[in-house]
Amino acid sequence: MDNDKTMTRKGFFENLGALAGGAAALSVFPWLSACTPEKEKEMSGEVARLGIIGTGSRGLFHIANLLMDPNARIVALCDIYEPHLDDASALIPDAKRYSDYHKLLEDKDVQGVIICTPLYLHAQMTIDSIAAGKHTFVEKAMAWSPEQLNAMCSAWKQSDRVLMVGQQRLYDPKYVKAMDMIHNGAIGQVVGIRNYWYRNNDWRREVPSPGLERQINWRLYKDYSRGLMTELACHQLANGGWAMGGIQPESVCGNGSILFWKDGREVFDNVSAIYQYPNGVTMTFQSIISNKHFGMGEQILGSEGTIDLVTGVIYSEAGNYRSGIEKLLKQIETNLLSSSAFAGTSWATEGAANEKGIRYIANVTVNDGASSTGASGDGSAELMHAFCQAVITGKQPEKIVEEAYWSTLLALLGEQATRERTMVEIPGELPW
Repeated sequence: MDNDKTMTRKGFFENLGALAGGAAALSVFPWLSACTPEKEKEMSGEVARLGIIGTGSRGLFHIANLLMDPNARIVALCDIYEPHLDDASALIPDAKRYSDYHKLLEDKDVQGVIICTPLYLHAQMTIDSIAAGKHTFVEKAMAWSPEQLNAMCSAWKQSDRVLMVGQQRLYDPKYVKAMDMIHNGAIGQVVGIRNYWYRNNDWRREVPSPGLERQINWRLYKDYSRGLMTELACHQLANGGWAMGGIQPESVCGNGSILFWKDGREVFDNVSAIYQYPNGVTMTFQSIISNKHFGMGEQILGSEGTIDLVTGVIYSEAGNYRSGIEKLLKQIETNLLSSSAFAGTSWATEGAANEKGIRYIANVTVNDGASSTGASGDGSAELMHAFCQAVITGKQPEKIVEEAYWSTLLALLGEQATRERTMVEIPGELPW
């Protein structure tokens, strides 16, 4: 495809202010209203002083991004596992070291806290961080249980502190651009949402001594983890509400088992869940970690086309559609978004089975989902920068917590459905 028909990631964020400036766009992703050149100027010369709780693989991934951010300064590190703490200290030798996170929270030099610990610790650490007056970022999923999730949100609502969650897709250009296209009618009516995440590994980390098994391989044990639903599905389930304009499912049913990795783990190594929306649309999630052939996939299915969120490609139900889709892409590139871009489709009626599609964003690195840490260009760097901005300004990005709440709740109730092999009803409103 010609480069002039697509847009680079750098160009996307350079023009993000114009994209987020329209009322229609802001209704879909209001948190991007802070990502403008004008807002960037407000941070010129300012630095967010950060403390990292949990310096394992995900913590180190965030540290690598923060070290390249001129608005970030990591001043404190905390981990109960000294080898992990040593790894982080090697990157930031001037940062203070703590083995007790309460001591880090008492550090007056720390303005913002980034929590990258096992799932079962998220809620209490977040509540304690907010109580200590810190702006707080916590990795997804937010909590181990719905009760913990509600307690976290209550603590945040009663404070004046910023809370952000590790849903990096909210800042990934190909997801933002895809959702804007969907809400401008590019694929017609949304009729289905399909997610899958396949791997072929046992999800284990090397353990130096048996006594550290549950501490290091916490993802495999039910007291610390909710398994594949919170570790993987949580990311993908956010696609549904985003594509559906904020509507959430009303129920979920599912199944799962320990099929292949019979090594003493307590969480399933394969799961399948089906979420039902009030209007009849279904969203599926499946994960198998004993076969990686299909990798990771996320597709929004419309009556007139399909968007593949992972590869950044849009397909038509009709073959000859370039005049319409290219018009929309050109409008986005030149910041002339029009809600009527696809009011009258010019797609011709041809068979869609062999449709090759159009790449709607350039230079996409396709993530196969194999990494348990993170992937380059997945929105994580932008998410960290947005947190730094929030720490500096003290301003809560709009709807970020709500997005994270729903993706976490859907993952938790999906896990319950797979574990109990039953249908679980989903509350229709936020608890606040």
